Amino acid sequence: MTEPIDASHRKRVMVAMSGGVDSSVAAALLVEAGHDVTGVTLKLWGGDQDSGCCSVSDVEDARRVAAQLGIAHYVFNFTDDFDAAVVDPYVRAHSDGTTPNPCIECNRTMKWGRLFARREQLGFEVLATGHHARVVDTAQGPRLARGADADKDQSYVLYMLDEHQIAHTMFPVGAMTKSEVRAHAARLGLRTASKAESMDVCFITKGGRETFLGARIERRPGRVVTTDGTEVGNHDGIDRFTIGQRRGLGVAAGERRYVVDIDTGSATVTIGERPDLLRSEERLRALQIVGATPTPDVTLYAQTRAHGAVAACSLAGDRLVWHVPQPRVAPGQAVVLYRGDTPDVVVGGGTVV
Repeated sequence: MTEPIDASHRKRVMVAMSGGVDSSVAAALLVEAGHDVTGVTLKLWGGDQDSGCCSVSDVEDARRVAAQLGIAHYVFNFTDDFDAAVVDPYVRAHSDGTTPNPCIECNRTMKWGRLFARREQLGFEVLATGHHARVVDTAQGPRLARGADADKDQSYVLYMLDEHQIAHTMFPVGAMTKSEVRAHAARLGLRTASKAESMDVCFITKGGRETFLGARIERRPGRVVTTDGTEVGNHDGIDRFTIGQRRGLGVAAGERRYVVDIDTGSATVTIGERPDLLRSEERLRALQIVGATPTPDVTLYAQTRAHGAVAACSLAGDRLVWHVPQPRVAPGQAVVLYRGDTPDVVVGGGTVV
């Protein structure tokens, strides 16, 4: 059970309830602590859907959990904004031969964009979600940090939060492991206690990525070549490839081959061996740092995938310099930076060019 707070620390909290166990328990913990809690669910996608969040069944699960907790619950329809800010850029990125991260854009534009602004308009002091991340106090002020459960940590997809957003955000389950979250939901008898996790892109049905993109991107056949320019195959669209990809290349080779480059203009996909992927640096755009920008002599740790390992690096302007060469990161993907002295704390991040 959460320790109750005194009246002076009681806040009006808007909690985003996706219909999953994490946001259900987040709401429950806030109620147990004595906050004034209101649940909201976002209607984001109006097309076909069989996984992800905020489907019709997810909205119903959120509504019923809110009723069980005795809190108000509302549904906000942001479908038009979601199409413009998340879905359309996702399609354009694939058409351009880059690899987007729609979850990051959804967090940036929807949850800490439209919803965060709605929170303030309605007089709520704090936005809370079920993300596995934490807000920690540092000498420089509140900062985003990794969640306690390393396997479920979601700080990577939240790196874009600025100081104001961090200061008005709560992650009630961030200090818990996933098993502890489910156990708490079971003790409360919440209907979401054993609900399966949503892992896929919410606006694409399972296994339907090629169909989804194929209906929105003009097919541009092209060549598959090796690093020396030798043609070894053909393809029917660069949107089916990403830097570092090993499977589904449509090329028979005795050794493992990886996508090492994609030329959008000529629709040419270049494949090579693992060493061909190694880079000493990456260039970043839309770089966002919380607080003072680290100088090039400061060691940082960069994470290039949601649950990938970190590697030591330095930041020099818009260049991320690896201390030891690393596999090339697909353009369009995020690189998230963590502090070297306290590696759980997020410094910021950017998008690979």
